[in-house]
Amino acid sequence: MTWLTVAALIVSGVFVGFINTLAGGGTIISLSLFMFLGLPANIANGTNRVAVILQNLTSAYEFRRKKVLDFKKANKLAIPTMLGAILGAQIASDINEAVFRKAIGVVMIVMMYFILTKPSQWLKGTEALLEKPVSWIQILIFFVIGVYGGFVQVGVGYFILAGVVLGAGYNLVKANAIKVWIVLLYTPLALIVFILNDQVRWDYGLIHAIGNIIGAFVASRFAVSWGVNFVRWVVIVVIVIFSSDLLGLINIKEFITGLKH
Repeated sequence: MTWLTVAALIVSGVFVGFINTLAGGGTIISLSLFMFLGLPANIANGTNRVAVILQNLTSAYEFRRKKVLDFKKANKLAIPTMLGAILGAQIASDINEAVFRKAIGVVMIVMMYFILTKPSQWLKGTEALLEKPVSWIQILIFFVIGVYGGFVQVGVGYFILAGVVLGAGYNLVKANAIKVWIVLLYTPLALIVFILNDQVRWDYGLIHAIGNIIGAFVASRFAVSWGVNFVRWVVIVVIVIFSSDLLGLINIKEFITGLKH
């Protein structure tokens, strides 16, 4: 492994950790870079989970220290997500990823519509929902989210944010805290599945994780000090970029390749 490769893994990790902590979708950068460096898609998918775990461990610690993480409801939502993630990781190789990516791109655009047209819900949360217990519908929704997260991870943060804000009433800062905790709990289960299938490149994953940790640390501190409005606009910008890649309007992998040359 060359020093250029090491630098690319760490620097890209910083951006990925920052984006994933505040919103989601940064994993497309990780997967694109891993595949550009020669890893098959399935191994890139498994390798990415190493950095995701360490990134979210850092973020969860910071959110807990800032006292914005509601463990009680987060754990209830995490259980169905964890079960779904195991299933998603197991069936990862059987799904037509090209069609799936475009479908998720459309969903991203729909989510941006809700962010733009209902800012009061995203910025302030809904007090009435905070007091309600976790419903069976929420359990089902988070199980499905877990299946997707176990399958590919890319953009799963958006689905968790939507479920936590629109379904449970939290504002974006507190929703981000719950999001990173849920991802932290289910990702090791998905990683085990990839390990058992020999689909993890540990050196790439651990080096990339160095950058992820730095990005996650910075983002988790800014998310609290800069407030929910800042987080909201980060979400919007990342959705525009991420959905454009999914729908084929831009190609992040080709952009990275262009930088290489």
